[in-house]
Amino acid sequence: MLHRGLNEKYSDALFTAMGLAAAGLGINTIVKYMPKSQYPVLFIVSLALGILIGAMLDLDGRFNRFVSSRSGGNLAQGLSTGIMLYCMGALSILGPIQSALYGDNTFLFTNATLDLITSAVLASTYGIGMIFAAPVLFCWQGGIYLLALWLGNFMSDALMAEISIVGGFMIAASGLSILKMGNFKTMNMLPALAVPPLWFILLHFIH
Repeated sequence: MLHRGLNEKYSDALFTAMGLAAAGLGINTIVKYMPKSQYPVLFIVSLALGILIGAMLDLDGRFNRFVSSRSGGNLAQGLSTGIMLYCMGALSILGPIQSALYGDNTFLFTNATLDLITSAVLASTYGIGMIFAAPVLFCWQGGIYLLALWLGNFMSDALMAEISIVGGFMIAASGLSILKMGNFKTMNMLPALAVPPLWFILLHFIH
């Protein structure tokens, strides 16, 4: 509904605001959880390995080609940006876990409010096709919720700190990409989120 009334000038202004907000949220997450890290270099290893694996698999290129072949390049950019903003923030990761383990939905409600604003801005630019980000977010957060219930005590504060640091860098990179301060291909960073859990699993078997 906003697509006709929100011209490029206002859309660019809103994207600037969202880019700043995303970058700020990512930096805040990094600053908040960095002092809690028990393994100060783990986030560096996670990002390095994650980006390397993502580049080898060409996740960003495959995703954009898949969507572009069906809906055009603009929607691919919008879905890529939206999915990263919806799924890669610390709130999106911590929210389902807090809800599953502690019955606390505060992070989920906060994240939902941010997603509402973001989705309105993205949909006004990229159109109704942005709705395809919804099932991705549902599966992502639903999967994290079920996984947290299953893993229980394994989802320790130490592990969550490491995941949040990596996620913070990813959401900050998304914000900088929106601000056109670089093309970070954040889709290629996705494997980085798997490194901290794998490290903690390895430590569990070693000890």
